[in-house]
Amino acid sequence: MKGFWPVFRKELYQMFMSPIFYVVAFIFLLISGVFFNFILTQVVQVSFQVAQHPELAKEMSMMELFLRSFLWNLSIVTLFIAPLLTMRLYAEERKSGTIELLFTYPVTDAAAVAGKFAACLTTFTVLIAATLPGVIAVTLVAGPAWKLIFCGYAGLFLMGCSFLSLGIFASTLTRNQIVSAIITFGVLLVLWFIGEATTTVNPVVGSILEYVSISKHFEGLSKGLIDSRDILFYFVFSAFFLFLTLRQMSSYRWRG
Repeated sequence: MKGFWPVFRKELYQMFMSPIFYVVAFIFLLISGVFFNFILTQVVQVSFQVAQHPELAKEMSMMELFLRSFLWNLSIVTLFIAPLLTMRLYAEERKSGTIELLFTYPVTDAAAVAGKFAACLTTFTVLIAATLPGVIAVTLVAGPAWKLIFCGYAGLFLMGCSFLSLGIFASTLTRNQIVSAIITFGVLLVLWFIGEATTTVNPVVGSILEYVSISKHFEGLSKGLIDSRDILFYFVFSAFFLFLTLRQMSSYRWRG
């Protein structure tokens, strides 16, 4: 893809030079830290109760309880953070008119979309990776749970790909960054909770709703279970919205 690296470097530079990124990073790490401390405190209290009543510890792993709870809450935080990372990618260029300049550069639409997505995903990965030291520290003290950590963070990465791909597409639909973020968050929220409606509809529709639910596919990974169907879902979801983004940009180029 001709022009991928220039777009990637440009977007990554703008990301890390933007005050918005540091505000988002601060909020993300603050909320993640609050969840980390709260969940760790609760798990420690439970472990004391289990120590006093050994019969409660038959199949209970305090480390697994901590990691599952933390990873699940971390996934919810990313639901709010992802729209803020993607809202400016195309909306800002459409508003300022620089998107027409992008069309004059020797850069293919596919390279531009891929470069923007890769830069945003790199930023997202940095934020997620910043939570790892605390988790590893707890693991070293409480006991190894490397498979659970690997699966959980791989799940967060794949989920992040899905969130960001949808956010980039939403950014092409409007010139307003706030509107882009609202669209992204609204759609993600629906896809997050849609699986809860399975009990109110017939089984066929319920199975479809459960499959398109983003959160349902993270449940297994957050428990250390690798299912190819979950991985495939996130890949297809991301590819679908990146394809829609590419078609949208090709449409803008054609309309000139």
